[in-house]
Amino acid sequence: MSATGPLAGLLVADFSRILAGPYATMLLADLGAQVVKVEGPAGDDTRTWMPPVRDDVSTYYLGINRNKRSIALDLKVSADLADAQELARRADIMIENFRPGGLARFGLDYDTVSAGNEKIVYASISGFGTGAGAGLPGYDLMVQAISGLMSLTGDPDGSPYRAGISVFDVMAGLHANIGILAALHHRGQTGRGQHVEVNLLSSALSGLVNHSSGYVAGGTVPFRMGNAHPSLFPYEPLPTADGELIIIAGNDGQFRKLCQVLDLPGLPDDPRFGRNQDRTANREQLRPLLVERLATRTKDEWFRDLIAAGVPCAPINTIDGGVAFAEELGLDPVVTTGGVPGIRNPITFSETRPGYELPPPGLDEHGEEIRKWLRS
Repeated sequence: MSATGPLAGLLVADFSRILAGPYATMLLADLGAQVVKVEGPAGDDTRTWMPPVRDDVSTYYLGINRNKRSIALDLKVSADLADAQELARRADIMIENFRPGGLARFGLDYDTVSAGNEKIVYASISGFGTGAGAGLPGYDLMVQAISGLMSLTGDPDGSPYRAGISVFDVMAGLHANIGILAALHHRGQTGRGQHVEVNLLSSALSGLVNHSSGYVAGGTVPFRMGNAHPSLFPYEPLPTADGELIIIAGNDGQFRKLCQVLDLPGLPDDPRFGRNQDRTANREQLRPLLVERLATRTKDEWFRDLIAAGVPCAPINTIDGGVAFAEELGLDPVVTTGGVPGIRNPITFSETRPGYELPPPGLDEHGEEIRKWLRS
């Protein structure tokens, strides 16, 4: 069980399923860690989350499980439980997203595992923490609703909407990895591991950034504004002759450049629009002036000229367009692992590259190999 990459030599016991944990462990595996994915006899739930599919396998599962080895263990069977406990004893990192306390009856909780493996960095991902929220199921959609995100998403007069992805599952997975890497650094200094805990609601409130700060620091409860931004204008889609284009003036200099390209030279000197706070306050007067000029040309024409002038703007693509644009930029977004295409690890290193060696495993695909190793 060897690999290359900045995390080569680390063994991860992955007792997680669905999204937050598997996404985290896939990123660690890309960077060279050896990840053993422990599944129940029925397998990770996402194996059945379809369509879409590729070769009768859920693409949801394929997208977050490459570079891992799978072993199916029934923790209620003594031999399987012994293998799980031995894996935890040997691991550098263990990740789990059972309900808080759910692994204690199997001797796989942090206190029990760390008693026999003091170097273990043990990461727990929950929905709502280990206190009063411990009994709540940790689904991303619940957290989008409870955190306030959905109250910010959608038209001002319409219904709240969820984000198009499970944004807080992904965010919690990333936060877990930050905690794991910090704990590994601490272990390098002290020789001791520790328990890293992440929950989706805390990740959500942190990830709401300016909105949560606006409330806790400014006493302002934000509201749905559609595609508008509460603190910037323009920062939204605006119509052109053949469709909408995202246009951004993140500062006064960018607004001046925008007006130069649109041939509206007087706007930056208009006291209603010269400063960002004035543009934001007077957006309803400014918007029709911009829209009138944008209607004279196509979105592609404006995109070309605005980008050339240093004005942030973007077409509104579907996913295929987003992948194609990344390819045009030479970002090489797609990698193929054992014949299965996926999106590459987003991190680039100058010395140690991510690797793509193992396709997402079939259920218990490596069970025999791993059992032999654990029992040797």
